[in-house]
Amino acid sequence: MKDDTREKLLHVSVATLTTCLFKRGLRNQFIQDVAPVGAPRGNMVGEAFTLRYMPAREDLNGLEVFRNPAHPQRKAVEDCPPGAVLVIDSRKDARAASAGGILVTRLMRRGVAGVVTDGGFRDSHEIGEMAMPAYHHRPSPPTNLTLHQAIDINVPIGCGDAPVFPGDVIVGDAEGVIVLPAHLADEIAVEAFEMTVFEDFVTEQVDGGRSIVGLYPATDPQTLTDFTAWRKQRGR
Repeated sequence: MKDDTREKLLHVSVATLTTCLFKRGLRNQFIQDVAPVGAPRGNMVGEAFTLRYMPAREDLNGLEVFRNPAHPQRKAVEDCPPGAVLVIDSRKDARAASAGGILVTRLMRRGVAGVVTDGGFRDSHEIGEMAMPAYHHRPSPPTNLTLHQAIDINVPIGCGDAPVFPGDVIVGDAEGVIVLPAHLADEIAVEAFEMTVFEDFVTEQVDGGRSIVGLYPATDPQTLTDFTAWRKQRGR
């Protein structure tokens, strides 16, 4: 991801990004039913590195599997690149944890940009106080081994009904998480940034008592004239 793209995505909302994607016919990129663990920390932005779970088969999923350094969950935590976002397909099942505080701490200390699961985290109260953004469906104390079997890393997955391919750009804010197809990320970042500047202008105008008619959308030519002057005055 370009530095400029990352910088722009740090300052736009997931809501705006959903509109940009909708214009391109993409309607299912928002990860359903996940929210920040703890207080929002500003935008989460990074390229997707994925972990996929399947339903556990009990005779293959005992505690001893964690002794294997190639275990997919452990390997994902150690291999997820700094600046990336670990995206976990837990089959939208939060009855068992996708990960816990120790693994999320390791991700944070390795410089990962964030983590999101369509399941749940154990130790969620601890994760909620960490500096790194994390998203899940709800707290889930039981170990993942009770229901989930880690099966693969860095492959295409579904997370909260959204398709996620390795390298897609993940953006999270206080409302949720969106998946930007990698080949569209640069142009969407520019468009979303420009939309944000205009919507800040509109919000200020409406808050000052102006009608939305002709303003939003900008069907009155005077709107764009006013916007140009407003933008110049504010250096945006």
